[in-house]
Formats: sequence, structure tokens, C-alpha cells
Amino acid sequence: MKMDSQPLDGGITLIRLDGRLDIEGAEALDQPFTYATSTHPARIAVDLSAVSFLASIGIRTLLSAARGQAARGGKLVMFGAQPMVQRVLKTAGVDQLLTLCDDLEAARRALQD
Repeated sequence: MKMDSQPLDGGITLIRLDGRLDIEGAEALDQPFTYATSTHPARIAVDLSAVSFLASIGIRTLLSAARGQAARGGKLVMFGAQPMVQRVLKTAGVDQLLTLCDDLEAARRALQD
């Protein structure tokens, strides 16, 4: 699992995830993702378009990051999930807990609210 982070206009941080969010991917991602998403309040858009597989441990990683942001007064939204990953997120009820957007522009709008 690879992670890339960059600032966008408007004070938004874009985090791109690439790979499988299975047990190995979640372990590789855990520390850098937690650091990037939980150390200070921020508005974060997580790009899931290159995530090819999502297991329950990956869902835990995403939910923990979103909870950490909410506790600090920030917000985390996700966008661009491939159909299989989106189906997993919806089946697990993650769409009831977090904002899932179709694309970056929708994520930007969600973060402005």
C-alpha cells in the first residue's frame, strides 16, 4: 500500500492511497496515515480510486482516521472508490458514518460545509 499527500487550494489536504487495504496494506499504511490524519485539525480528502481491495481492517483504518479528525474539529471525506470498494463501504455501513463522494470536486464541496 502506498500513500501520497499534498496540499490543495483552500486549506485541503489530498491523500492518495494506492494498493490493497488488506491486513498487509493496513499495517504498512497505519503509521503514516494515522500521522497524516490525526495530529492536527484539518480538512482531508482521501482518494480511494487506486485502492483495488478493501478488507475490514482497512475500514477500521479509515474510520479511526475520520474519528480522529472529528475529535479535533477537522473533517475527512473519501472519494473515487472503485465499484467493488464502494460496495464494501456501503455494505459495511461506512457511508452512514463518513462522507463518500464520487470525485475530488464533490469532496471539496463536502469539506466546505
